[in-house]
Parts: sequence; structure tokens; C-alpha cells
Amino acid sequence: MYPKLISFGSFFIPTYGVLVALGFLLALTVTVRLARRSGLPSEKVMNLAVYCAMAGIVGAKLFMFLFDLPTYLHNPGEIFTLETLQAAGVFHGGLIVALLFAIWYIRKESLPLLATMDCFAPGIALGQAIGRLGCFAAGCCWGKECSLPWGVRFRSDFAAPVPLDKTLHPAQLYESAADLLIFVFLYRRFQSSSARKGELIGLYLVLYSIARFIIEFFREHEQSLVGPFSLTQWIALGLLVVGGIFLSRSRASALLQAGEPQRTTA
Repeated sequence: MYPKLISFGSFFIPTYGVLVALGFLLALTVTVRLARRSGLPSEKVMNLAVYCAMAGIVGAKLFMFLFDLPTYLHNPGEIFTLETLQAAGVFHGGLIVALLFAIWYIRKESLPLLATMDCFAPGIALGQAIGRLGCFAAGCCWGKECSLPWGVRFRSDFAAPVPLDKTLHPAQLYESAADLLIFVFLYRRFQSSSARKGELIGLYLVLYSIARFIIEFFREHEQSLVGPFSLTQWIALGLLVVGGIFLSRSRASALLQAGEPQRTTA
């Protein structure tokens, strides 16, 4: 819709890059603030955020290559093209790699695992909400064709390869709105005295996975289906299970601290 924020002749500043950078900075600000409230060392948390951002970029690119592996094997030169380098990659790939790196770093620095990851959950959702606005501005991650009154049309040639002059679902805005709601919910939950350690990261993974799974039905992409769902939806289901594990661990930890016996099932 508005891919170039500022343009001078052939030079321009992409709206997508600016919004992604803004999303990261706001997410970092929220995360450090919550870390201080939790009594965690802000410097270590800030370092972790930066390292996770770099790990996320690597993971997003790696999964992009894996998703389109036949194409890159057939034309390996495409790996080094400007279009490939500018592509954001697969978000779920970045999230998985960043999550694994975070667990390793937290244990290496002797930080409390659940409490530290809870500080990141609201910020991640906020960063995503702003980043998806960047996707909308650039025309990537577009939705399927529709005839709804809130459907959108992309007309800028710079927004290619999105279909031009077709009414599409604003899938980017769907996800941005969902991420913003998740952020508000998690931020308020963080301030609640009843919140358990590990609950926020678990809720983030569960809520985002559900939202992304549903939104994928309205998105247009070139992924082949694996059974009834796309690869992205299967990954979302896997992360939903991981979120459930975090919630279960959070509850078990709270019961142990309270000195209550855990229920067992036959």
C-alpha cells in the first residue's frame, strides 16, 4: 500500500524496514521494563533480546530455504539475489531458532528460565503487531481474493509479486490486530498478582499459534499442503503443544511452591 516511506530519485527508505525496526525497539523497551520489575539484570536481558533478534533472522532465512528447497537446489544462484536477501523469511522459523537460543543463553547466564521468558512474551507480540503493518505496507504475506467490503487492493508495482488490482483479504492486518490483542492481554496479565511463572510465554505460544493457524486459511501462499494443512499451520500446531507444555510446567511449579500435592491420572 505504501512500500516506500521516503524516496529521493532511485534512493528510498522502505516502510517495511522502518516498521520492523520500530517494532523491535518497542519490544525491547517493553521487555527490559518488565525485566526490571521482575528483578532481573536488565543488561543480560537486553543482550539476550539482541542475540535472539539475530538468531531469529538466521532461523527465518533458514526455514525460507527449507520451504523452497527444490527451487534453490535447481537454481542455487537465487540464494544470493537481492530479492532473497531482502526477503523477511519464515517467521515461525525465526521464532523456533530464537526460542532454542534463548533457552541455551538463559541457562548459560544462570537466569531463571520461566521468569525471563515471561518478560519477553508481551514484547514479542507487540513487535509482531507493528511488523505486520510493515508487511501490509510492502504488500508481502497477502491474503486470498475476496469480495468483502474491507478487502484491499495493491496498486504499486514495487509491491510485486502481490496480485495488483484484485480485492484481497488484508491478512496482514488480521494478524497485526490479533498480535496487538495478545500483547494487551499478556501485559495486563503480567501485572496481575495471580500470574504464575512461565504462564505468559505459554499463553503467548498458545494464543499466537491459534491466531496464526486460523489466519492461514485467509492467506495466499505457495506452500504445498501436507495433509489438510499448510506447513505453517503444522508448525503452529507444534508450537501450540510447546505452549501447553510451558503452561503445564508453570502450574506444576506453582503447586510445588505452594506445597500442594500434584494430581496424578491413572
